[in-house]
Amino acid sequence: MKIFIAADKDGFSLKNQIVSFVNQAFVSDEMIDLNPKPAIDFIEGTLNLTEHLQTNPDALGIMIDGYGVGSFMVACKVKGMVVAEVSDERSAYMTREHNNARMITLGSQIVGSKLAENIVKEFLSAKYAAGRHQIRVDMLNKMV
Repeated sequence: MKIFIAADKDGFSLKNQIVSFVNQAFVSDEMIDLNPKPAIDFIEGTLNLTEHLQTNPDALGIMIDGYGVGSFMVACKVKGMVVAEVSDERSAYMTREHNNARMITLGSQIVGSKLAENIVKEFLSAKYAAGRHQIRVDMLNKMV
């Protein structure tokens, strides 16, 4: 599976830690760092990430900014994107399993590096359950 990651200047340091973590913990997956230098702002970074997700339907994405909320708001404006702003492990897992979220946003000023690693681990480990959840996902995909 491809995993795209991006960050603005506030999330850049945490992004680099997450890239290292994923490369060690998920060796069979392909981590693609979309910005070796910080994005100018969260809008630019988020739009770049969502474009890659739209052209890679089986990929997942992680965007990191200062609080996670800005990137979340941008991604929600992109047609077909199901994204969650998360700051705990359970939400990361459940949004993937029940909502088929393909992208999460994290706030580097909200979560520390160990918590961020655990959030990413849960998000990447979860599998979409489909079934009764598909009705909701279909509704989400029709929006915007």
